[in-house]
Amino acid sequence: MTSAAVIFGNVVHERLRPVNHSFTYPLFCLRIPLGKLDEVGKQMAINRRGLVSFQERDHGARDGSSCLAWVRNILTQNGIDTNEVGVDLHAFPRMFGYVFNPVSFWVCRCGSGEVAAVLVEVNNTFGESHSYLLTSASGDYLRSGDLLTATKELHVSPFNEVRGQYSFRFNFGEDRWLARIDYDDGQGSVLNTHISGVLKPLTRASLRAASLRFPLQTLAVVARIHWHALRLFAKRVPFFGKLRSNMTGISRS
Repeated sequence: MTSAAVIFGNVVHERLRPVNHSFTYPLFCLRIPLGKLDEVGKQMAINRRGLVSFQERDHGARDGSSCLAWVRNILTQNGIDTNEVGVDLHAFPRMFGYVFNPVSFWVCRCGSGEVAAVLVEVNNTFGESHSYLLTSASGDYLRSGDLLTATKELHVSPFNEVRGQYSFRFNFGEDRWLARIDYDDGQGSVLNTHISGVLKPLTRASLRAASLRFPLQTLAVVARIHWHALRLFAKRVPFFGKLRSNMTGISRS
């Protein structure tokens, strides 16, 4: 079984077309085992205010109800046995009461620790959200390095259309996390993005170290999104504005 962790790492983003545009930023995020919130609550604020906190109303149904029940219901609806399934949520925490997760990852493991599915929850700055349920086409467990794909359904950036597909690869290691997302619009690769980092046990000390190193992370995430949008606009990358997305809430690969 996995345990709660602080992930110290980087986000890398590279646009290949119609101009090259890339950046790398250091960051931290959390791995929260949703079945162990009482235990995690001994180290950080859970469903309450705190300098760094995790609140279930920021994820899933977004009504404060159980995130674990929400994702298990999705698995059941898609024919995945939830008996003894544990779920690790990889996401940014609230800091000073604020949070924005462009993407978060729900890693669903069976009792033996094998990965049965990954739910990728994507959010845009227009207040919209869509989740992609990734499973093996053969019905096998997912393993580090497996290539998984999903049709793009949500308008994320005003500089891309709602078409094409995402390709995903993960490293599910106990001491290292990697989530890679590449985007192909149907005419070739457009974006390559990955979030990676080293896992440290989630303790008061590791959270304090993270908050001291990244005190304004939430504000920085939102500010950087708009800063790079301005840079793309200056580079005359076609701007499509807010497009109509195929908002079905959940789609399965």
